[in-house]
Amino acid sequence: MRNVNDSKKNIIQNIDSRQCFEKLSKEAGSYLVDVRTKPEWLFVGVPDLQSLQKKTICVSWHVYPNMEINVNFESEILESGINKQDAIFLICRSGNRSSDAAELLTSRGFTNCFNVKDGFEGEIGPNHQRSTINGWKYSKLPWKQ
Repeated sequence: MRNVNDSKKNIIQNIDSRQCFEKLSKEAGSYLVDVRTKPEWLFVGVPDLQSLQKKTICVSWHVYPNMEINVNFESEILESGINKQDAIFLICRSGNRSSDAAELLTSRGFTNCFNVKDGFEGEIGPNHQRSTINGWKYSKLPWKQ
């Protein structure tokens, strides 16, 4: 017999940046949320969805400079016009913060969250540099600075 407390758990799908871009291009009610910090957006760049007639929604998971978790994260997501049933693709530098953000949102009733596992810059390569193995920039997906 199943325990009453065993509620169905929302599963966060991990997808790579190419899959993310493809899904964003095909799904009308889908959003890309960049959870990095303002300095990262300004100095490293952001995904550019202009070719899809969409824009990247920037909501920091950690607040710079103290890097504490943004206590307003969920409300800022909702204020951006995203609904709890929309497809939400969360991206950060390399897939860690975005995974944490997706976990929080699913725990709060968001039902369609995806973590972009390779992030905007990807993993650190053999020469200790990012964007050399995987990630949005490495995949030559559109971005701007």
